[in-house]
Amino acid sequence: MSAVRLTNGADAGASTAPPAAPHLTTFTLQAILDRAGIDCVTYPIERIWRSGGPGDGRGEGPGEDPATVREPPEPGGDFDAILLSTTFIWDRRTLGRAVTWASLRFPDTPLVLGGQYSNLKFQQILADHPGVRFIVRGDAEESLPALLRALRTGGDIGAIPNLVWRDGDTGRIRLSPVKYADLEGLPSPTLDGAYPVVPYESMRGCPFSCKYCSFPAASPKWRYKSAQKIADDWARYRDDNGAQYIKALDSTFTVPPTRLRALLPMLAETKLEWEAYTRANSLRDRSVVDALEAAHCRALSIGFESMNDTTLGYMNKKVTARANRTAFELLSGSSIHHWISFIVGYPGETPELYEDTRQFLVSEYEGEFGLYPFMLNDETMPVWQDAERFGLEVFDPEGESERWTHHGMDSDTAHRLRLDTLRDVRWKNDRAIARVWQHAYDSPLLPDRSAARNRVVEKLVDRLGMLGADFTDPAETARRQPALLAQLADQGVSATAE
Repeated sequence: MSAVRLTNGADAGASTAPPAAPHLTTFTLQAILDRAGIDCVTYPIERIWRSGGPGDGRGEGPGEDPATVREPPEPGGDFDAILLSTTFIWDRRTLGRAVTWASLRFPDTPLVLGGQYSNLKFQQILADHPGVRFIVRGDAEESLPALLRALRTGGDIGAIPNLVWRDGDTGRIRLSPVKYADLEGLPSPTLDGAYPVVPYESMRGCPFSCKYCSFPAASPKWRYKSAQKIADDWARYRDDNGAQYIKALDSTFTVPPTRLRALLPMLAETKLEWEAYTRANSLRDRSVVDALEAAHCRALSIGFESMNDTTLGYMNKKVTARANRTAFELLSGSSIHHWISFIVGYPGETPELYEDTRQFLVSEYEGEFGLYPFMLNDETMPVWQDAERFGLEVFDPEGESERWTHHGMDSDTAHRLRLDTLRDVRWKNDRAIARVWQHAYDSPLLPDRSAARNRVVEKLVDRLGMLGADFTDPAETARRQPALLAQLADQGVSATAE
């Protein structure tokens, strides 16, 4: 039995220092198939955006210029199924391109989808794409191997949990019962070979109900592994795979707090460095940060989203602006790298409410951050329950829903506020760096220099590169450029013409 897996390449985490990890979806799915004795060929989805062929949209997707990328050969031969991960597919257009790619190359092979997007949009997907035969919704540990065996032997599909498919006789959509995997009882993914960086999943679902996030809808039951299982898993990756760094990719690794308190002393013994996602109110005092440092935590990502309590209340974030500031101050005084995200334009937020976030970024913030205009690309987002309350309207529901309006502002205003904030942070705050263009480059920019020196250089490069966008007066651009080049030269960085 064999299959082609279409999935993502490497995970991007909070820290840019360690090498890239295999993608969590790839890592987990490979382990599921290996345990079931199913051979597979992996083909990263990123290459679909760059590949030629009718309907593929060559050159339209993310990644390098296809003309300059040396790609491995596309998978060929006879396969029992094509497995398409939708975890990082975010709209109908993107999904359509991936389905078209698979259908053109393997027209007679069943196409099976799984992952976040198809978990949420299975009815729409089956209606739009007759070539999609099955969708695995939720946990795949039991259902995917059983489905692949049934496709080969003609077994009873209806007896397999967590499946959605179109009935061949009636055309109606059928759903089998949902069955949740026992994360504590199941073995965690295990692969042979060396993996210096390992992605890790300690829970599924989410205990929170932020109204901008549809993640809990895809896996409504929150389940998590015990502290002992996590510590044992990490020690096994260290001993069996040579792991040196763990990327914990849960929505919030630092909950529940009882597990965190038990876990951190165990992780201190593993001597593995790691990073994770957390919430601000998990970092309540210095003792928590001290315990994280002792446990070899190197980086944390946090969604502050706003520094205004009214806006945070609209989001149902269950975090206050004061808790955000406390977490920021604690991390700023620690050895733990932090990356914090913010949203501008959440329904109900006015420019006046957003001003608290802008002032924090321009005047107080230190470190790397991301600032994003609000987007409504998913009709399962709980914010839709407040559509009437906030006068929410969307003007491109078939696409990524980037154009919208509500009582507080519209999408054009949100984009303008974002650009204005980034410009002010760029020129008025020497300590804060917006992560925008940097993802396409090696990080740190100067691997042989200290983190502090890299922050200085990155800030100067950011200012130099954005001169033309930030200042429309050519004379002002010409006036500022020599000083920036001189400051870069002082750091050992010189400009060369190519």
